[in-house]
Amino acid sequence: MRTHTLLLTLVAAAGLVAAAATSAPASAAPKKQVRASWAPADTATIHPGVQMYTEGAQCTANFVFTDGAGTTYVGYAAHCAGLGAATDTDGCTSDSLPLGTKVDFVEGGSLVSEGTRVGGGTLVYSSWLTMQENGVTDADTCAYNDLALVKVDAADAPKVNPSIPFWGGPVGINTAGTAAGDTVYSFGNSSLRGGVEQLSPKQGTSLGTDAGGWTHPVYTLTPGVPGDSGSAFLDADGNALGVLSTLALAPLAGSNGVGDLAHELSYAQANSGIAGLRLVPGTEPFSPLL
Repeated sequence: MRTHTLLLTLVAAAGLVAAAATSAPASAAPKKQVRASWAPADTATIHPGVQMYTEGAQCTANFVFTDGAGTTYVGYAAHCAGLGAATDTDGCTSDSLPLGTKVDFVEGGSLVSEGTRVGGGTLVYSSWLTMQENGVTDADTCAYNDLALVKVDAADAPKVNPSIPFWGGPVGINTAGTAAGDTVYSFGNSSLRGGVEQLSPKQGTSLGTDAGGWTHPVYTLTPGVPGDSGSAFLDADGNALGVLSTLALAPLAGSNGVGDLAHELSYAQANSGIAGLRLVPGTEPFSPLL
């Protein structure tokens, strides 16, 4: 079992995104997933922060999404399905597994245990694959658009809750970016931590907004590590801010690059072919207390 590495950046402008141009196979229309409510937050086994394994590579789920048909999706970073090295950060040129790849939701995965599989899904959207198919060349978009969506298997959809563990929320989407010094919150679930849950919730500070709004460099008390890739970041008000994508080596050593969710979701809404795609707010109130 291998842990997916965070993409490594060598300069502040270096980043994340897109991959091999691959189209999803034709399939029957998806069944509508209808529910009266989400699973209770304290018993749900699929939620933001759950471990996600893609052909052995481990990442962390960020947010829950739905569409006009009521289908349930869980997000992670597009590079979590990448096939290249950790330094392959240009999503418009980096290789990726194709749409249709199976993804497992797992609890308790570590270096000594495969953990417990709690559900499954299918990769149905990758910003990397989509940008390559669209011939995107804009440097900021290619570097920082790092979102993928996994369609939860219909049998596992009743296990889903959209709340962020420990923090609660999200209450909405941050569309204004962040300023230097703004507080941010995250929840990573790397298998490298050996199941030490106290290390998962992280509070930190944004260094502002960069690359035309596409990314937010942040420092947290303990930086995101391999396996935390894809995890959610919230702003100080509990809004969904972004997706953990990179670990910087220079010039901001130990900082993380957080892709801006408002930009990434807007791109997905325009290009994924998923009608009515939107973020699902958490069922639990945002509570930013350590």
